[in-house]
Amino acid sequence: MKYKVMTMILQKEKRLTAALDAMIGDEGTKVPGLGVIVYREGAPVYRHVAGASYMPEGKRNAASAITEKTRFRVASVSKMFTAFAIMQLVEQHRLSLDSDVCRLLDLSIPTKTQDGPITVAMLLSHTSSLRDGTLYAIPPTSSVRDFFDPSSPYYEEGAHIAPEEEKRGVYFHYDNINYGLLGTLIEVITGERFDQYQRNHILRDLDIEGAYSAGSLSPEGFRNLGCIYQKYDGTKWDERGPWIAQIDDYKGVQPEPNQLIVENPDHRYADAVYDVTDYVIGTNSTIFSPQGGLRISYEELGHVLDMLLHDGIYKGIQVLSKESLRAMMTPYWRYDAEQNNGSTYGGTIEAYGLGMYPLIGTGTSRPCRRHNITLWGHTGEAYGLLSGLFVVAGRKDGFLYMMNGEAIPEGSEASRGQFSNNYIWEERILDAICSYLYE
Repeated sequence: MKYKVMTMILQKEKRLTAALDAMIGDEGTKVPGLGVIVYREGAPVYRHVAGASYMPEGKRNAASAITEKTRFRVASVSKMFTAFAIMQLVEQHRLSLDSDVCRLLDLSIPTKTQDGPITVAMLLSHTSSLRDGTLYAIPPTSSVRDFFDPSSPYYEEGAHIAPEEEKRGVYFHYDNINYGLLGTLIEVITGERFDQYQRNHILRDLDIEGAYSAGSLSPEGFRNLGCIYQKYDGTKWDERGPWIAQIDDYKGVQPEPNQLIVENPDHRYADAVYDVTDYVIGTNSTIFSPQGGLRISYEELGHVLDMLLHDGIYKGIQVLSKESLRAMMTPYWRYDAEQNNGSTYGGTIEAYGLGMYPLIGTGTSRPCRRHNITLWGHTGEAYGLLSGLFVVAGRKDGFLYMMNGEAIPEGSEASRGQFSNNYIWEERILDAICSYLYE
């Protein structure tokens, strides 16, 4: 009997590995590299990495292989880390989810007949009535107040403020600016620079070296920094052409610790390198990309998953309370079609908590073709990277993944999911992992 169980487990692992390896390639919906870690009943049961982390001149000959120590810019999975820091401050009674953000940040936001204050919970849940506009990350010499100052070039004629009918605290619209303000709020409350606060109070307790700039990594950590690729040269796509690095291709030369790129992934013309030596803490943490800029490895993301599956504890350290995690994984907003109370991001976000959201097993965001499985966590999407970190609702199971490129554009017909509104890449990896866990 024991032999038969072991044989079945090995067969399931073999099927999952084959499904993941089938995603690696150079054309169509193939990706240059990926990695997955899966937990069942609170313990790791499967790990697999494959493909290339760095390809000189965009070709696979002489490519560096992905390992569990390879780190990538994880995109919006970073939002969870910003939320972790906020929830810690709430636990310490240094902040409240109902705190008035404009008062704390000394913001004067011209209203479009919006009622009531913008609260911390509204920023965490994207119900703040604030919008990204064209740019949501601006230079270190600017202030977040410039987003709302009609005399500022970053005001964009009021583009950062929702129209009147999209009511504050009611209407959901996914906007990165919310997390730029949360990062700045962390600085105001603590007196520490956002990236340094994260390192000292979140990442260190999770045994994570990850950083918000390549220059802040150790020499070894920098050597393990991978690139994110697309078959896109800035003007056109060519899926049969070479892979083109979109970000973090430093060609082996590490930037200085206080040099960083201010990043707006959808408007790369504005990306620029700045020295933040003289940055004034509490003015503009959008420079660190609290919404998406964390460089982190597969192995390190596994530590976060371990913490989430053990009620906020990692290696004996209580990083977050069980109550904070419960609040993060409780819907603050749910889509209601009759009330037209939000944008579902193409049907992929049907509810949102505080820095985390569910993929609903029976909804348009469902992660598995044949099983009703609901997940809580966050996805990431930027520069060609797709990532995710999720726990299974009601279980001690979870997983993470990162894939580092796309040969065809998101939004093309071939990129559409077949049984959900997720991208085909996400569907394949989510369905393969869920099938491994529950078939």
